[in-house]
Formats: sequence, structure tokens, C-alpha cells
Amino acid sequence: MQMNATYTSLVAVGDSFTEGMSDLLSDGSYRGWADVLAARMARVQPGFRYANLAVRGKLIAQIVDEQVEAAAAMRADVVTLVGGLNDTLRPKCDMVMVRDRLTEAVERLAPSCGQLVLMRSPGRQGPVLERFRPRMEELFSYVDTLAEKHGAVVVDLYGAEALSDQRMWDVDRLHLTEEGHRRVAEAVWQSLGLPAEEDWRAPLPPAVPANWVARRTADLSFARQHLLPWIGRRLTGRSSGDGRTGAHFSAELGKAFWVNPADHTDPGPVPEWRRVGP
Repeated sequence: MQMNATYTSLVAVGDSFTEGMSDLLSDGSYRGWADVLAARMARVQPGFRYANLAVRGKLIAQIVDEQVEAAAAMRADVVTLVGGLNDTLRPKCDMVMVRDRLTEAVERLAPSCGQLVLMRSPGRQGPVLERFRPRMEELFSYVDTLAEKHGAVVVDLYGAEALSDQRMWDVDRLHLTEEGHRRVAEAVWQSLGLPAEEDWRAPLPPAVPANWVARRTADLSFARQHLLPWIGRRLTGRSSGDGRTGAHFSAELGKAFWVNPADHTDPGPVPEWRRVGP
């Protein structure tokens, strides 16, 4: 990877991880690592353009069918693709299908952009990770294979112990906190050959163990607010992403659109993005 490379555009493709849950802003929207990364890239490149097409709850087939063609058409300098993990968490998961659709996505995106970025997604320490670890690692092994074949960069978040720390994860136990997303942005930034600003793998300070009552209270709150609704959606065939489109995708026009910083003269973080074109 070329150090101190220059990039003028970024398109992000995927599910809730890339949409930005649970990095919640005061207006109720999500930011997430892709927005943080785009803001940093815009800070050093005037005229930088960005599009986030990711939608929560999407399976790999939906990502391919609903996002990949739109992303490829944008001919971006950088495209990030993260998908398939939601599939591995389903009781019945066809890993052959996951591999085939992921291959389809990479084969379409890699020739359409300057640099394709894939990831080995992070996992929260706990029983869910242990239960689904074999499927996840099978997925990540294939990500590595595809990256080598198609010249993609792989960001190994799964191998970073700090990102598996439970304190990096929101109360829903499925999505990273603001700090987790910030570290992912730094990891992708460095993978693109841009100068490091911090050690994103740095461990957190030693944790203070919670007492039994606090742990049980947290477990009950998690089950009531997040686990039971998730089970309900699975039983009824619904998804949290039903009826949603990516932040920078126009359902009316049926295509994605670019955004760039509203104020090109401000060298700091991007407080507001504006739509480019129709």
C-alpha cells in the first residue's frame, strides 16, 4: 500500500456495522466509522466525495442485490465492503451461498474502484462469539482468499483484542460504541497508507468487575430491550432494515448520490455534509 496516498472519494457498502449503529448522535441519527473516516479524508483532500449505502440488518444477498451495482457505478477511489456476518448469526446459514454472493460482490466492485477494502469484523467476547466462531472464521478465511485474488486490502479487526473487549460494545451487544467506531476508522485509515494518528489496537485500562446484581440487571435489560425483539423479527421474517435505504441512496431516483463537506474552508471535523448533484 502506497504511504501518504491521496483519495478523492469513498463509498461504503454493508450492514449496520457500516451504517454506524450504535454511534448515536444527538439528532437520533448514526455516525459510525465510515462517516468518521470520510470526514478525516475530506479534511486532507479538497473536493472529497462520500456515499454510505449501508443498511442495518442486511444479509449478504441483499447487500449484493441492493447496494453493489450502485456502488460500482460511482467509480470511487475507495470502496469498503463488509457483509456476511449477519448470515453467520442465523440458525440456518448456507455458507456456500454466502461465499458465492460475497465473491460476486468482490468481482463486481474490485475492477470499479481504485482500492477495495474488506474486513475481518470484530467480535464481542462472550457466548455468542464462541457459538458462532467457526462460521465467522470460515467467512474471514474466504475474505482473505478473495482479497489476495483481487488485490483488496483486508483490515483485521477480528484479530485486535481491544475490539473484543465488552466495553467497546453497546448495550445491545451487537454494535460498537463511539470509541469502537473511532478505532475502526483509524484502522481503515492506516490500511489505506495514510499516516497513523494513534494505536487503534491499544488495550483498554483494566476493567473493574461488576458485581452479581449489576450483571444480572444488565442481562435482563439486554433481553427485554434487544434480544426478545430480535427473536421476534426472526420468527416473523422481518428485519430491522425493512423499508430502509442507505443514507446516500435515493429510492425515488433508484441510485446513490455523493455528499461532500458543506464548508470546504473549515479544516476541522466535518459538521455537515451536503448532497452533490440531483
